[in-house]
Order: sequence, then structure tokens, then C-alpha cells
Amino acid sequence: MARDESVSALVERLELPFNRYGVDPWGVSKKHLAIGFRALAFLYRSYFRVKAVGVEHVPQRGRAMLVGNHSGGYALDGMMVLTSMLLELEPPRLAHSMAEKFLNQLPISSLWSSRMGQLTGLPEHAERLLNEDRLLMVFPEGARGTAKLFHERYSLVDFGTGFMRLALKTGTPIVPLGFVGGGDAVPTVHNSTFLGKLLGVPYVPVTPYLVAAPLPARLVVHYGEPMRFPGNGDEEDSVIMRYVDEVKARIAQLIEAARADRRGEQGRTRS
Repeated sequence: MARDESVSALVERLELPFNRYGVDPWGVSKKHLAIGFRALAFLYRSYFRVKAVGVEHVPQRGRAMLVGNHSGGYALDGMMVLTSMLLELEPPRLAHSMAEKFLNQLPISSLWSSRMGQLTGLPEHAERLLNEDRLLMVFPEGARGTAKLFHERYSLVDFGTGFMRLALKTGTPIVPLGFVGGGDAVPTVHNSTFLGKLLGVPYVPVTPYLVAAPLPARLVVHYGEPMRFPGNGDEEDSVIMRYVDEVKARIAQLIEAARADRRGEQGRTRS
């Protein structure tokens, strides 16, 4: 299985058009991927002990969109989903995402996010990636999703509609996912916009132990079967919203399945 291989070996098997320097046309770097995913693989395998269910629903090749809920005070969920695509898929795939614009204003995060395939959140970037048959990760809740407080951790806030128009325009299947545990890893009780302004970010999550360092909570992600919708992206808003609501409802079902999975494991542990 893929998870038995070293991270470097998995990076080497990525089916991307790297040049002789190990860099692809988007600036993704084998060197940075190997270093970054080694750290993420430790978190995935040893610290959070992530359980991924239904990975076989993600297409092995070709364009696809991973669409899920946010869970946690920052992009912990996104990092673990990206890692599952490398460690669990056969062949391994690199998932791209549209990073928040503020990340590209921070020198270190700007370099590392782009070298690992996480690009500025521009619609033209997303469309081009899909037209190149790549894998794109989208969280339609946006920053409102990561700002959920602890008691809201299993809820869903309003979804944007851009991802659906993009999927229709590019003929891309949507793979829904439900991610749970992030709200337990980062149990947010308050979001400080004051600290956020000081650090150049939208907000800083505040936990009962003050800092937002993640606890070693068990994380679970359930992937569902691909969803396909008719259309070309120029449909009326009412049609798009109906499609979006279908995806949102499916994600809610996957969240509940992942919660049940997690409760079952906790019960077996106690017994």
C-alpha cells in the first residue's frame, strides 16, 4: 500500500510534468514536497492518527474536485486531506488548493504554499488546473468555516457557489468529504481579530489553553462517491443553489458517518 512507502518515493511517483530540476510548470517543487510532506506525514500517521474512509472514490487520474467542510481553527483539515491524497491513494496524487490571499503576503508561507502546489485563490488558476486534469481541493465555507467555535464544530455555514459553476464549466466531478476532529484538535472559544491584525491574518483562534497549538485528537475523513451535475456553468442562480444544496446535504451525511466512526473507535478504546 502507498502508506508503506517513504514520502520521497511517493513524491517521485506523482504523475506531474516535472522538469529535470524537479519543478513543474506551476512552480511545484519535488524538494519542497518531500520536506513538507515528511512533516505532514508525521502529523497524519503518528500525532492525529488520521483515518481516511472511501479514498477509493477519488479518481486515480483526471480532473476532480474535493469539496468538504472546514473543521478546526485554521487549515488543519486541508493539510490532512492533502496528505491523505499522497499517502492513501494509488497512485499518489497531489491535490491543489486555492490559498487565502493573506498567505501570499507572508514571506515564508508564500514560498512554501506555492512550492507545494497551493496557489493564490484566483478563479483563473482553479479553472486552468482542472483543465490540466489536476485534483483541486475546495472548502466552500471559506474563512467563515475555519472560524467556527467549539460548539459549532459539526455545523455547516453558508456555501459559496463559485465551486459549482467551476465544476460545471470544466465538466469536473465533485468528490464530497466530511472531516471531523479538527474542532477537538483546536477547540476554539474565541476568534481574536485584534491579534489577527497584528499578525496580518483575518483572526487568531483562542482556545481554553490560550494558544492555538493543536491537541492530538483523532481525525477522521470520509470521502463519498463522485457527484456529477448537468450544465455548463451559465445556469440560473436558483439551479446552481439547488446543486450546491445537494452537495452540502451529502457532506452533512458524511460528517455524521465520520462522527459515528469516531465514536465507535472511542467506545472500543474505553472497553
